[in-house]
Amino acid sequence: MENKISTKEKILNIAIDLFSKSSFSAVSIRDITREVGIKESSLYYHFKNKDELLDSIFSIFQQEIGKVCPPLDILDQILEQTTPEQFLQQGLQNFKSYICDNPKMSRISRILSTEQFNHPRARSIILNDLYEDNIKFIEVVFAKYIDLGYIQEYPPRLLAVEYQYPVFSMITQYQILQFEGKDTSELEELLHDHVEFFVHKIKK
Repeated sequence: MENKISTKEKILNIAIDLFSKSSFSAVSIRDITREVGIKESSLYYHFKNKDELLDSIFSIFQQEIGKVCPPLDILDQILEQTTPEQFLQQGLQNFKSYICDNPKMSRISRILSTEQFNHPRARSIILNDLYEDNIKFIEVVFAKYIDLGYIQEYPPRLLAVEYQYPVFSMITQYQILQFEGKDTSELEELLHDHVEFFVHKIKK
């Protein structure tokens, strides 16, 4: 038996689709309710206004981005059983799986990108949840791999920045190619090669 989608979830899904195709400001409550097939008054039973609807969409992204990295309490166990290259390659696959290759999350990524200069929370999510939290996590990973004797003793923060920012750039390109329906295989190979090259340069 299929799970029935609630009206609130339908509203969210339609809003995500419309905001990602146009922009938050260009889509009206009427546009959303018409697509859902409900009266405008029915939407206000679930959301106070369009801003609260956007905040709920941002919360979905934050919840999913939080699943990409493994919990810190099991990180030591994972790193002891995984080489730096294996760990970083798996991290890329996790990000692609949770964010890029998930149609819903890919649409929300586009909304964040569009709204980053209009909405403070969009900026905060990009700067903190997406960039800084990932840098901090990779910094911890490199520090632990240094202690384990896998890689050379460089400042972990520097290693994290040098590794992660090219990844951010290539992931952005990947998402643009996806949006345009273009082949991403060459870029996926570049991401794989980036990990291989980086680890080769820093390993002992």
